[in-house]
Amino acid sequence: MTQTSDAVVNWMELAEKCLNGEAPTWEESRQVLRAPDAEIMQVLAAAFKVRHHFHGWNVNLHVLRNAKSGMCRENCAFCSQAMGAYSGVERYHLQSVDELVAGARSAYEMKAVKYCMVTATRGPSEKELEIICEATRRIKKDMNISICTSLGLLKPEQARQLADAGVDRFNHNLETSRRYYQEVCQTHTFDDRVATIRAAKEAGMEACCGGIVGMGETEDDRLDLAYTLRELQVESIPVNFLDPRPGTPLGHLEQIRPLDALKSLCMFRFVNPSRDIRIAGGREVVLRQMQPFALYAANSMFTEGYLTTGGNGYSRDCELIADAGFVIAELVHDEH
Repeated sequence: MTQTSDAVVNWMELAEKCLNGEAPTWEESRQVLRAPDAEIMQVLAAAFKVRHHFHGWNVNLHVLRNAKSGMCRENCAFCSQAMGAYSGVERYHLQSVDELVAGARSAYEMKAVKYCMVTATRGPSEKELEIICEATRRIKKDMNISICTSLGLLKPEQARQLADAGVDRFNHNLETSRRYYQEVCQTHTFDDRVATIRAAKEAGMEACCGGIVGMGETEDDRLDLAYTLRELQVESIPVNFLDPRPGTPLGHLEQIRPLDALKSLCMFRFVNPSRDIRIAGGREVVLRQMQPFALYAANSMFTEGYLTTGGNGYSRDCELIADAGFVIAELVHDEH
């Protein structure tokens, strides 16, 4: 990533522009990615101005449940659960309703605002969909926690089933730009992913949709992803940082620098000012000691690890949030 900016940018003026409802220009967003390292605190301060306007000091905690692991036939190059990956991840079929409900109870006790059930698959079978729906119904009956599911590609009728069962949000990441997508996956298309997001929203669910930074993409690819998410009006944007997994096609890549990860988060905040922006997979290993600074742009984070990798753990994440002056948000239940 280049370390010099081609133009002088007043970062606070950019923040004010975003707060006034104007989208930053493509070039302004590029300058965020190209900001001199010496200006990182100014960029973060401007991003925080926007973040604080919409989310205050709150941090939303999300807990993932790897409900079906290592059984995927798609060939996403970044994924240790994908077809052809030799990563040694645990392999198991979809967990039972009781197991999924127990996972939700653990998340609820950690004051998570979202419990996300995730399956490694192209898309859900009829049986898998019914298990997820029944688990959702039982969770919603017993606990005040929002439910997110991530089940691969979704048909409109499947989206309606999930929404009717009480699923609040559906996750399906675009991962990268339209241009670069074919470099990381060939078993389905970028348009397939966009269609899934639209089906989820049309069924009445919120859309959780983000991507991965550090897969060898260009600045323009990162910008294209951010602006596509703005166009789709997704409610939540998880920003992952590639933690190259041994045995995957991208396992040879180097991690991006912590400062470049922070600049990317700030860019996503400026382009999507009001949205829930989540620091997701790879934050511990990529950001390292810079993790607290990510909360100046992001208002949300996963805790208790990811699908196939561990994380800081709940208690350490609580310390990180409190030490940086932020607070864990209380769940406010939205009726749909």
